[in-house]
Amino acid sequence: MGLKRRNPARTRLLTLAGAAVVMIAPAARPSPERPPISSEERRRMIARAAYGHAERSGFAGDPVEDWLVAEREVDAWLSRMAS
Repeated sequence: MGLKRRNPARTRLLTLAGAAVVMIAPAARPSPERPPISSEERRRMIARAAYGHAERSGFAGDPVEDWLVAEREVDAWLSRMAS
């Protein structure tokens, strides 16, 4: 049986073996500078996300809509990572 601890960043179920692990708050970790994402890498990320959307719908949906949704998701993720 595990102990449940709340962390503002995430909730994690700790077992007795994992209870000895010291959790570091995300703000306390040093944030390495990320190099900017190239337009080609952004396009690959969008393509992977769009394929995932299409796969989950059984390839029955509109591929353009899958791409546009994936594009918004990737851009939102990149925006969060940049700030």
